[in-house]
This record gives sequence, structure tokens and C-alpha cells, in this order.
Amino acid sequence: MKPITISVLTVCGVEELPGHAARNVTHVLTLIDPGTPDIAAFAAYDDHHRRIMQFHDIIEPAEGKIMPSFEHVAEILAFGEELAASRNSRQDGHLLVHCYMGVSRSTAAMLSLLAQVHPEEAEERLFQRLREIRPQAWPNSVMVGHADAQLGRGGRLIEALKRHYGWQLRRDPRFYDWMAGLGRQREIDMALGAVHFYF
Repeated sequence: MKPITISVLTVCGVEELPGHAARNVTHVLTLIDPGTPDIAAFAAYDDHHRRIMQFHDIIEPAEGKIMPSFEHVAEILAFGEELAASRNSRQDGHLLVHCYMGVSRSTAAMLSLLAQVHPEEAEERLFQRLREIRPQAWPNSVMVGHADAQLGRGGRLIEALKRHYGWQLRRDPRFYDWMAGLGRQREIDMALGAVHFYF
């Protein structure tokens, strides 16, 4: 797959969306909880292509909630294929991926798209790219696992994810309490069990 002609990549949360209205966004991927009302901020955006996906930001099954699924990640990657196919009809592009906080679902989606576009790139470099886009990235591990399988990464994305989690915990220890409070202790344990952290 050839690189997408997208010169700007943005990840953000809902509250940040108004601040990007004047940035010539051409493509939007919305990852939001089921039942969330449509987001008024997009009324101020120029014409853009938008895909809306609804599932919860969880890593364990919970009653009344929708887990990120293999099919959800397949749809994200299909969105990436659509971006690639559309490159001949535009000169440039700005892709904005958002979820509620711009930390977990959206960063997992962006990582998946980066891995799709750069199939030969080392996993550590993909996470470095992600941190350059969104420094507070804590990608949903279930979504990354599905992307790893679909992109044929052989578990390497998950191994790099563990080291990325460790890097984030060292950078900002508040992630310990934040993620534990969200039921994400397993991801903290992934970091602590990694052979080595990023330095």
C-alpha cells in the first residue's frame, strides 16, 4: 500500500475539536460511545469526509457495553484504504482522528493506520511517530491486538505497545491511577512485565 497523501495527522478529544475547525481538515474518523449525540463542533468545519464508529473504550467485556472488535479495526483499516484510493482526487489532506479524550481509541486507530501505511517500518518507530502526534497516547490494547493480527505484525505491535506503556508510566506516573481507575490494570501490568522500557 502506497503512502497516503496526507500531510497533517491530528489526534484529539471532543473538547479540542473546535480548535481544529480552521485547520483545513479533509478527513475525520470519529470513535465514540454508542448513543452519543452528534458533535456540534463539526458544523464549523469545511467540507470533509467523516466516518463515525461507535463502541466503548474497554479492554474487558462489560454488561451493556460494546468491546472493540476485530470488525471495528477492520473498518478502521478499510477507512485507511479509502484514504489511499482517494489520493489521486486531491492534492493534499488533513486526517483528524478523535475519541472522547483523544488518548485511547483514537491513538489505537492512528497507530493502526500508521502501521498500515508503513508496513516495513519498525514498531518502535511507529510508536515514536504516534507520540509525536499525540504525546499522551495510551492506545487501547484490544484494538492494537486486532491491528497486529490483521496487518501480519506477528505480535510485534503488542510487544512494542508494552514498552510504550512503560515509557508513558515513566513520563507521567499519573497514568497508574488513571488507567487503574478505568479498569485498565492489565495494561499497566503489560508495561511492568515488559523486558525493557523505552528510554
